[in-house]
Amino acid sequence: MTRPRAALVSLSDTPWYHVVTRCVRRAYLCGFDRLTGRSFEHRRGWVELRLRQLAGVFAIDVAAYAVMSNHVHLVVRVDADRAAGWSDTEVLRRWRCLFRGPMVVERFLSPATRAEMTETELDGVAGLVATYRARLEDLSWFMRVLNESIARAANREDGVRGRFWEGRFRSQAILDETALLAVMAYVDLNP
Repeated sequence: MTRPRAALVSLSDTPWYHVVTRCVRRAYLCGFDRLTGRSFEHRRGWVELRLRQLAGVFAIDVAAYAVMSNHVHLVVRVDADRAAGWSDTEVLRRWRCLFRGPMVVERFLSPATRAEMTETELDGVAGLVATYRARLEDLSWFMRVLNESIARAANREDGVRGRFWEGRFRSQAILDETALLAVMAYVDLNP
């Protein structure tokens, strides 16, 4: 029986996780498809570029990764303390690297218009900051943003619609340094 993601990702137990996300319908993430004669090797760069971008935005460090023909392995560290130390402006700036957000955020980020904001608007921004801060330290949101962008690009290139990934992702907690080294070696040697 499946367990809810909240029961699988517990930062009080460990910040380290091995994450796997797999393609569906014999889709190629990267590599050479002998059946069709098409090369999808350029997609490896998509994943690497997106991982680099997301690691710079989220409070999640990517310690190791492997992009295979139909799946991706990641070893990540969730750093909730780093996210807690960000100012409200920093949280909003980071979130805007990924999403547009409401106009009230734009007004808050501009010193000229921030002074004119009402108390209600400032309270609304404070609520958004709390939500965005929680999302920027959330493994599910990290994987959502990674998988969605890759799926959209791959589906557009393949001329298809629908699911590209088998499911959201699978994650396994890494509880000690020995396990961390073993998983990192596994991910590095996987290709």
